[in-house]
Amino acid sequence: MTIRVLLADDQALLRSAFRVLVDSEPDMEVVGEASDGAEAVRLAKQQSADVVLMDIRMPGTDGLAATRMIGADPDLAHVRVVILTTFEVDDYVVQSLRAGASGFLGKGSEPEELLSAIRVAAGGEALLSPAATKGLIARFLAQGDAADHDPARAGRLDALTVREREVLVQVAGGHSNDEIAERLEVSPLTVKTHVNRAMAKLGARDRAQLVVIAYESGLVRPRVD
Repeated sequence: MTIRVLLADDQALLRSAFRVLVDSEPDMEVVGEASDGAEAVRLAKQQSADVVLMDIRMPGTDGLAATRMIGADPDLAHVRVVILTTFEVDDYVVQSLRAGASGFLGKGSEPEELLSAIRVAAGGEALLSPAATKGLIARFLAQGDAADHDPARAGRLDALTVREREVLVQVAGGHSNDEIAERLEVSPLTVKTHVNRAMAKLGARDRAQLVVIAYESGLVRPRVD
């Protein structure tokens, strides 16, 4: 099954480079290019995109607003957004994840990393495994004001079973299903079931949002190293 990719960046040269890279892969194709967020949202629906590579800083509707719009549209529930940012240490990162992005990637990443990110996002996984990424999220959530936290989310955790909470903690630690299965001594299929149920109960689009909810609800305490 071919992964349909939409490129959203106000720099035509970068879009061209990304197009050549993506179209060179047998399992993915570029289905459209957008120079601003509003166009990205329109094309995501029109072209039935699976993954949007979204720049944050664009004229008009920026990438953050566009990500929120995609996340709020039921017709785009299947679309995964990967934020591309020039500065990885940027408070836009957590805002993007809260808005519904599946993860983020620095524009200086290697081509193989970008292609892997597209496949990971298309598969419903979160681009949150590297320790640096987890640390970044933890730092920003730790620095956030109390008003940034959603008390309702802590209450919603009551809907989770004990095992689902245990799995959520492991997901927030950036562990894969196989790693969680080994840690909790259950099968990967059982872990996947618990993850899917947790996402349904908490209204999370994917694992990235589960991680943010785990921090914001207080289930996992941010660590600032």
